Amino acid sequence: MSENKKLVSDRIVDYLERRGVEYVFGLCGHTVIGLLDGMSRATKLKFISTRHEQIAAHAADGYARLTHKASVLMCHLGPGLTNTLTGVANASLDSIPMVVICGDVPSYYFGRHAHQEVIMHGDATQYRLFEPIAKRVWRIDDAESLPYILDKAFRLAESGRPGPVVIDIPMDMFSYETEDFLWERTYMDSHETIRPGLDPDTAMKIAENLVNAKNPVIYAGGGVLLSQASEELAALAEFLEIPVARTLMGQSCLPDNHPLMVGQTGFWGLDFTHSLTKNADYILAIGTRFGEADSSSWYPGVTFDERKTKFMQIDIDPSEIGRNYPVEIGAIADAKHALKQILAAAKTLVPEGKKNPELLAAIAKSKADFKKSNEAISNDSRFPMTPQRILKDVKEAIPEDAYIFTDVGWNKNGVAQEFDVNVPGTIHHCSGLATMGFGAAAVLGGAVAAKKQGRIALTLTGDGGFGAANPCVMATAVEQGIPAIWVVMDNSKFGTINGLENGNYGHAFGTVFQTPDGQSYNPKWEEVAKAYGVDSVRVNSADEFLPAMKKAVEMAKAGKPFLVEAPMENIVVPTPGCWNINDIYTPKAGIKNGKLRPDENGEFHAPDHGHTHKA
Repeated sequence: MSENKKLVSDRIVDYLERRGVEYVFGLCGHTVIGLLDGMSRATKLKFISTRHEQIAAHAADGYARLTHKASVLMCHLGPGLTNTLTGVANASLDSIPMVVICGDVPSYYFGRHAHQEVIMHGDATQYRLFEPIAKRVWRIDDAESLPYILDKAFRLAESGRPGPVVIDIPMDMFSYETEDFLWERTYMDSHETIRPGLDPDTAMKIAENLVNAKNPVIYAGGGVLLSQASEELAALAEFLEIPVARTLMGQSCLPDNHPLMVGQTGFWGLDFTHSLTKNADYILAIGTRFGEADSSSWYPGVTFDERKTKFMQIDIDPSEIGRNYPVEIGAIADAKHALKQILAAAKTLVPEGKKNPELLAAIAKSKADFKKSNEAISNDSRFPMTPQRILKDVKEAIPEDAYIFTDVGWNKNGVAQEFDVNVPGTIHHCSGLATMGFGAAAVLGGAVAAKKQGRIALTLTGDGGFGAANPCVMATAVEQGIPAIWVVMDNSKFGTINGLENGNYGHAFGTVFQTPDGQSYNPKWEEVAKAYGVDSVRVNSADEFLPAMKKAVEMAKAGKPFLVEAPMENIVVPTPGCWNINDIYTPKAGIKNGKLRPDENGEFHAPDHGHTHKA
């Protein structure tokens, strides 16, 4: 090679290192060994090899959630690409920035059934599999375009509503040579996109509405955390003493023990929270899509009531403004900038702020009453354990700043409802796609990032989710020296679906883990962990769990992975809100064809879904 030419594979590695990318998550394949060759010579970039592409995608997702920068995922074509789809879709629906680099067949063999090529509906079109779930997909047809596309890809992944982007590269192009001058722009392009704020008049109008409202509520979603705007949210709420409700993804936008945080809304929300949100005269919604589970399937008068409430919605994504509720004010802005501007406007209107001691007292009483209602079951020593006891002991064992990744089921819904997270940005749920297996794999990337911060990362997952995750996540942890903690809450069933089916049909067909003769069955996860080289404990009594968790924390701090398996009773999470699926499966008064209808007076009467079933 001449002095002014380098292999494309080396150019990509150099580019990633200059952007500050420290890790590439992925799995090998014949189309990407050229890029692996380039990474083998890297000085700052490390390749995190996994045993399955979905694991790599979730791990990259977990890493990006903690760093607030686009993670990098690499995959092979064909089955490598299709294996990543679920993880990339999960990141997309949760607004997580990611750059996916896919290998493809040689450019000169497009459409000829080259090995593992996907061409059912067109030649050289495998990249289109990502189109429904990615912000943008590029296929590289000319290696000289790569520096331009890399700059655009990272900028798009991290700006606006963050999300994954995909670059499909034919394998021959990794071995092309390109000249220095083609890459000069990448040394000049900035790596940050300035996010928009509100215009002053809009900020003032929002502030006026909040100041003059009788029963205002701030409704915070995951966008607050994506913008790292917790301090700004707290400052506005405290200055005007406005209660803050949150979505699932918004957990920890304010500490759960903050005197103005009233908790989660929706199907797994809280009655007290709903008493405020459905009776608010003004709601300032920031960084939320008003998703179905958070909004009780949009049934009027359950979580929200557009007949009583005027909505002011701020989001970075214009397509979300007014999607599910009509807005009096809809604004496209970054949550951090907007909250600062609204507070500044409010200070000109009421320089001393506002006080609402009755509200603070009511919030404090509600929280105290809720904790008291869970006290007995949280201290219960029966075995298998109650999920409430598991959460109580986890809370006692882990540092306050530990990162927690949940999965799907009690470990997410119950955690969001009952587990106080008091350090902003330390709880990470999968909400949009709600992917079983997310937590067990995402904690790998989370633990990589946490280790650099001197912190630990753990996942709370069900046995169904852990099995779906592909237990070779543990192989990756051992090979890569990742100090992840897995807490497997084992109830020998898909607990949430089991509860829904039991509640609507009175049986649990297809939701339990059992042998043909009806005996409860599960792999012995602690033995599986030991086979992978991961130290582990299966507790045999409730009193053994806390010591096991303390050992897990010690091991993580020492740089070692650990698994704790805790047999658990299947107690369904309380559901104060509504979920339309219950009305599809078990029709009730006021429901027609699964939908809530007004009565002869035009009034809606939502069915009572505030029940709990035991399996």
